[in-house]
Amino acid sequence: MPDNLSTDLAELKAAAARQSGRFQGIADLAWPEAAQIAVNITVDFDAMLLRRLNNEPPMELAKGEFGGRVGIWRLLDLFAAHRVRATIFTPGRICELYPQALKAAAAAGHELADHMWEHRVPKEPELARDHLAKTTAALEAVSGRRPVGSRSHYPPALLASEGYFYNSHGARSHRPYYVLDESGGPILLELPFHFAIDDAMFFSFAWYRSPNAGQRLSDTDRVFDLWAAAFQQQYRQRGYLNICLHPFVSGRALRIAMLDRLLGHMQASPGVWFATCEEVARHCLAAHPARPGAVAAAD
Repeated sequence: MPDNLSTDLAELKAAAARQSGRFQGIADLAWPEAAQIAVNITVDFDAMLLRRLNNEPPMELAKGEFGGRVGIWRLLDLFAAHRVRATIFTPGRICELYPQALKAAAAAGHELADHMWEHRVPKEPELARDHLAKTTAALEAVSGRRPVGSRSHYPPALLASEGYFYNSHGARSHRPYYVLDESGGPILLELPFHFAIDDAMFFSFAWYRSPNAGQRLSDTDRVFDLWAAAFQQQYRQRGYLNICLHPFVSGRALRIAMLDRLLGHMQASPGVWFATCEEVARHCLAAHPARPGAVAAAD
């Protein structure tokens, strides 16, 4: 093997070792009351904010507005019908745009969590801290409770310094895991999700200005089959499932009907713990704290 290839391989192995030392899985994960699986229903309530950041045309902005005026209310009705509580990851600006929807969500027992101020993390550290602080204050003013979770690219240390103890943006495992600092100490709990269980990956027309050949208008029956299979696989493993929805995507009537079937399908199995992300995070922190001196990659 040429020397430069040997050097590259050694550097890759060293980088992989450093990265694996920044995450720690939870051994023997168990849920309260011997539940078979924990399910987080999560909602990214972006409305038109991401569309504006991408400078998308008016029709795309209108889709986001539909999510704030119609889609979020349909999702809240769906959750009420099934008596499940969700986590609503919310940009701070949404508190200004759709406060009544957020107040209704909080009154129904849903968790409001951070999703950045305007759906971006500024590169400037002080501006990033300012955005996080503003969103924290806005969500607390709406719900009466200080948020403890985020779905964002904020640095873990920044989130922890502002009182957050979990993030739900990583995908290094299919189960909750800890994000560690350089010395191996825990910073945050990660509640992972994956784009395979994200409605925007299946139902988005003109996503990021994609051409016609790249559209993702899947049949709702196909998505039901995929997500039901993902649930059953994790159910057999006594695992965890984090389903990501967007009001402007899943708030359409046909997709609400599919989600109604999916929730009913999951509820037909015994031992399903439908919880907010905060509840899952608090359980993991209390029952499965990070292991001191035992640094290992998430499984």
